[in-house]
Amino acid sequence: MWLPILGLLVGVILGLLTDIRIPDEYSNYLSIAVLAALDTLFGGIRAHLQNIYDDKVFVSGFFFNILLAASLAFLGVHLGVDLYLAAVFAFGVRLFQNIAVIRRILISNWTNNQEKREKNSEF
Repeated sequence: MWLPILGLLVGVILGLLTDIRIPDEYSNYLSIAVLAALDTLFGGIRAHLQNIYDDKVFVSGFFFNILLAASLAFLGVHLGVDLYLAAVFAFGVRLFQNIAVIRRILISNWTNNQEKREKNSEF
């Protein structure tokens, strides 16, 4: 579970320390790629907490989501339609769903640990 979080922290720190500017014409692609990456990251954390994590699913999902989202944005640009908004919506919804499930699992684990401590302290 620590590897995705470490990768996120390293990426954020490198992004803040470098002075790389992305051209405006690529901003839609980058925003979708970041959303897809965050969706995959939180999906991996969720899978780990549910004990169903698989490295192959995580890595393939990461690259497939980014490629699919960038392809939608690319197709939309050439058709003159804002198709990237569909990807933003889809990944945004999934991102918030994953975060909600992670929150529920963490609260449930915390509650269970509290109950175990209370039972152990009674004896």
